[in-house]
Amino acid sequence: MSTVFGWTYDKHNKNHRMFRKMVIAVTSLVCFMFAWWDISVLANSAAIPTPIDTWNALVNLINEGDTITGRSVWDYIGSSMKTYLSGFGLALLVAIPLGLVIGYFAVVEEFATPVIEILRPIAPIAWAPIFILAIDYTIGPILVVFIGIFFPLLTNVVFGVKEIDTKLIDAARTLGASSSQVFTKVMIPSAVPYIMNGVKIGLGIGWMCIVAAELYAPQLGGIGFYLNEQATAGFWPAAFAAIAIIAVLGLLTTGLAEVIHKKLVNRVGMTSA
Repeated sequence: MSTVFGWTYDKHNKNHRMFRKMVIAVTSLVCFMFAWWDISVLANSAAIPTPIDTWNALVNLINEGDTITGRSVWDYIGSSMKTYLSGFGLALLVAIPLGLVIGYFAVVEEFATPVIEILRPIAPIAWAPIFILAIDYTIGPILVVFIGIFFPLLTNVVFGVKEIDTKLIDAARTLGASSSQVFTKVMIPSAVPYIMNGVKIGLGIGWMCIVAAELYAPQLGGIGFYLNEQATAGFWPAAFAAIAIIAVLGLLTTGLAEVIHKKLVNRVGMTSA
């Protein structure tokens, strides 16, 4: 127990911890806004609008839509979300099973590691012109997002499987569990915290990829296209408004993943990684 200005509180109290986090978060955002404003004033360049100019452009976009194309902000966001979720879903379907197998079977890991280590360092954005221009402007951007999410997710799944306490596996086998039961009842639940960590990292990278992909595929007409359109025309407050929208979308998706993470971890009875 501690006392500050006559107020007694418990440092380990849940409400106190939440209040402390909220105060720190608000303070951090305020400092960021002041820094942004100072940089804008000192630079004295139209390419770095103030937070107020950006806010006004964001409000106009939400209320009036894009005055050039007549499209609403929700139309732009919907186009990006369609590609983003398709790439995310594909990454889940491929990376999670593959990561579980690679982490569980040493022979598979030895076989797959050289290929993974060659491809993993390549920036996902580098694949954008290849996938989009050489394959297709609808499938290509999905593959760019897929690549961006795939490797962080795969790496975390493999790491999670390899970090499982061998005593759990030995105990399951002692009780008569088959290899398939060990895999489904021990390995997968134990890897859930690591899978969700990979999901959260991949979701953030996925938004970087969707913006890059839409630069090469303007036909998609997503929020990345709007950003490029406004920047090319020199409408910098509108361009920064698009960046703010992307940031909010990233926070919402990773925040949702965090909620799901906690629920899954509590359900399977594992500690968060």
